[in-house]
Amino acid sequence: MSGVWTVNSDGGSRGNPGPGAAGIVVRDASGQIVARGGSYLGEVTNNVAEYEGVLWGMRAARALGAESVRMRADSELVVKQMRGEYRVKNEGLKPLFLQAQALVRAFAHVEFEHVRREANVEADALANEAMDARSDVGDAPEAPGACTGTLFGREV
Repeated sequence: MSGVWTVNSDGGSRGNPGPGAAGIVVRDASGQIVARGGSYLGEVTNNVAEYEGVLWGMRAARALGAESVRMRADSELVVKQMRGEYRVKNEGLKPLFLQAQALVRAFAHVEFEHVRREANVEADALANEAMDARSDVGDAPEAPGACTGTLFGREV
């Protein structure tokens, strides 16, 4: 499928670390929502949850046929690390960053955009719904529990 798809991702935890979740909304090139979901992650930091949202969003978009993606997240840290503007200093985030870099290579093009919280309310609501339920919600494929392994012939 051609055109740029848009993925809004969010992650959070109640406490840092604390019970956390990620939320995503995937839109195809025409702007139609094709998947949305929240996934409970257990005890994580907010930055781990943010990365899990980005990873899940990219995996879901790719599984649904996207070749070019605009990743929109309200985590300045994650967006700037993915753009190469910040170094990844935290040892706990390095494996997630490397997984995200591997996923980027599965696409023809990926752009990371930092958005304000009010532009990310749907993904945030799904993350909070998953935290409240302590389980996955929605219909998005490729939930965070599948963060490692092989995706489209590439190790992630």
